[in-house]
Amino acid sequence: HSTGSTRSSIRFMLCVAGCVPVSWSWLRIPGVLQRLGFTYFVLSLLQTFWGQKEIPLKMVSSSDVVLYWPQWLIIILLETLWLCITFLMPVPNCPTGYLGAGGIGDNGLHPNCTGGAAGYIDRWMFGDNMYRYPTCKDMYHTTQPFDPEGVLGTINSVVMGFLGMQVGGSIISCMFSESITGISAAILSKCTRDGGFIPVNKNLWSLSYVTCMGCFSFLLLGAMYFVIDIKGWWGGQPFIYPGMNSTFVYVGHSLLGFYFPFSWEMAFQASHWEWLFQSLWGTSLWVLISYFLYRKKFFLKI
Repeated sequence: HSTGSTRSSIRFMLCVAGCVPVSWSWLRIPGVLQRLGFTYFVLSLLQTFWGQKEIPLKMVSSSDVVLYWPQWLIIILLETLWLCITFLMPVPNCPTGYLGAGGIGDNGLHPNCTGGAAGYIDRWMFGDNMYRYPTCKDMYHTTQPFDPEGVLGTINSVVMGFLGMQVGGSIISCMFSESITGISAAILSKCTRDGGFIPVNKNLWSLSYVTCMGCFSFLLLGAMYFVIDIKGWWGGQPFIYPGMNSTFVYVGHSLLGFYFPFSWEMAFQASHWEWLFQSLWGTSLWVLISYFLYRKKFFLKI
């Protein structure tokens, strides 16, 4: 994913420098930061127009829905829209409601149906400006371009962000949400890796993926709250430093992560140990850089 984005950026810079003619078809319109920005924008609107100025100190989990019922109503409508488009919209030459990778997936029955409705919408909207290096390309030998940060999946990123926003109000809400999202993920996926009513699919940001990742996030948040805030056993170091500059680290890795000293050409491509060492080395360098930026009080925010 990052490799494709970096290649596109390099080619675009070469075009600007006059090496080859400029082509807008190389410009990827969706992206990780674009999705984050749009998600935060929608959540800020929800909080601005239908938020609570004063949050009760003692909140039970069910009161979240009562206090923020306009927000919940909008989120339910958005999720209903995602479900209807995903499972009811006809896609030419593809089964309705298809959630597979296409290519050689599903025994090669639907080679040109990568992403189902989500992929079809993106290809219709962006045309040549589509992301051409999805993770499914090498694994499933797909021929259709597909963007994991596409339009339809952004709806569910808003839903996931909203769940996090609700949990921020109360640790009781965190524990309640952990149970609800975990049970929902288990039901939707039937506790399977690739099956169920709605399979867990990160590239599509399926509803089961949102609930599954939400469950683990709330579980981790509750554990960190107990360890750091209640017991005081740990202050979050060294992860607090890249966490305070996550956007800087992400952009920096996307642009420089494939160059020395962050990485190098491996002598043994099949060696998992060399891959592991390179990843740990690169991560350590970014943690060190983040630490110095933290000391200098430099923080890059969206």
